[in-house]
Amino acid sequence: MPDRIEIFDTTLRDGEQSPGASMDEREKLQMALQLERLGVDIMEAGFPIASNQEFEGVRKIARTIKNVRVAALARALPKDIERAAAALEPAVSPVLHTFIATSDIHLEHKLRMSRAQVIDAAAKAVRLAKSLVSRVEFSAEDATRSNWDYLAEITQVVIEAGADVINLPDTVGYTTPTEIEGMFKHVIANAAGADKVVFSTHNHNDLGLAVANALAAVRGGARQIECTVSGIGERAGNTSLEEAVMAMHVRRDVYPYECGINTTEIVPSSVLLSKLTGLTVPFNKPVVGRNAFAHESGIHQHGMISNALTYEIMTPESVGRSRSELVLGKHSGRAGLDKRSRELGYDLTDEELKTLYTKFIALADKKKEVYDDDLRMLIVSLHHESFAVYHLEQVRASGDDPTMAFVKLSRGENEYMDTATGDGPVDAACKAIERIVGVSGRLEQFNIRATTPGKDALGEAYVTVNFDGKDYKGNGASTDIIEAAVHAYLNAMNKYIALKEGM
Repeated sequence: MPDRIEIFDTTLRDGEQSPGASMDEREKLQMALQLERLGVDIMEAGFPIASNQEFEGVRKIARTIKNVRVAALARALPKDIERAAAALEPAVSPVLHTFIATSDIHLEHKLRMSRAQVIDAAAKAVRLAKSLVSRVEFSAEDATRSNWDYLAEITQVVIEAGADVINLPDTVGYTTPTEIEGMFKHVIANAAGADKVVFSTHNHNDLGLAVANALAAVRGGARQIECTVSGIGERAGNTSLEEAVMAMHVRRDVYPYECGINTTEIVPSSVLLSKLTGLTVPFNKPVVGRNAFAHESGIHQHGMISNALTYEIMTPESVGRSRSELVLGKHSGRAGLDKRSRELGYDLTDEELKTLYTKFIALADKKKEVYDDDLRMLIVSLHHESFAVYHLEQVRASGDDPTMAFVKLSRGENEYMDTATGDGPVDAACKAIERIVGVSGRLEQFNIRATTPGKDALGEAYVTVNFDGKDYKGNGASTDIIEAAVHAYLNAMNKYIALKEGM
């Protein structure tokens, strides 16, 4: 029977540290539910000591997720460990993940500790964690730049202290496949008790080697891969979940391992993450990119027509991408919409379905074809409307220089209207909103893209707006890009108002 590789997903923790990828508490929960559908073995929900919001986010995920282990990160400090354990208290299967650096460069310049002091701190941390949570993972930060004999020594000590999982991370993306395979073999061979724990590999992609290094670590004895959806993460990102999983899936002759991932949820997971964070998946990204199964060359197209295996090593369907994503039309009923939403992985309440149906019919009236990505965007927008202090009822722009915009907003039963001029229609409309609400923000980032093909494509707008020195993200969607941008700006403003008013 093939060895089983556990997939430890850290999209919600390490992945969220990617610039621009931060998610609020509700967005993280939505992504956590998708990770549960994806079938990861462990999801790292966050770093509870970082803030009260982070603590509550981890706690809500721990309370909600039932079929996947939920992990929380903690430095090798009592206050961190106790805070993480408290956040994990509602979890069915909690994992406390504690770490300390082991490379001489970190010991000298960051920790200012000796090797002996680090070993002592690691042992105390693991013993405390084990007294609070049944499963403990220990990470030797910057392991790939650490002395291998020292790694074996600290590994043996934390195993004796009660660690269940030993992670030897390539924290700065420095190692190579040959080196990391040798490192794992050396530590496993020289640490007493290594046969009683699971070894884990966590790799960063600074040299573009994260997936290759993860698979090499597995050859060296690791049986857990730490990764993120779409490979997001600090700097150049982390090991890409979909690439590592599909490499094992497609090349079983080289990697004879099994994992519990439902591969048909890979693309939906990537799409949802993109829509929640606004981070665009590169068109040529392996497995999940828009061009991953596109064939423009005449020679390739001829081969594909003859036999798809000529130029495809996996099928689009195997990773959750349908060759024909056209789903529904304006004559479709609510039952059909509910069925397709469930097929895409969304379990909506009756009230959410009612709201979605209204949005769907409005979109179907504007478009001839409604695609899965259109539907996903509408569903994601339901979440963002939970912050809808003000609703956009109408926006209309006219003129060239300067442009004038008319905006109508509603809040409860009250309606508000105003006009403003600006450098363009979006600028003018946002100024009109600010006049109505009495709040002014500074636009830090603005991105817009088409969700699906065609002139009538649904446009997605993503903004970052600074209010009172703090950044708020917003997104919006419409077949009118001006309206999409205004929805996004208002969404960010609503989040600020909701927080300010304690809603």
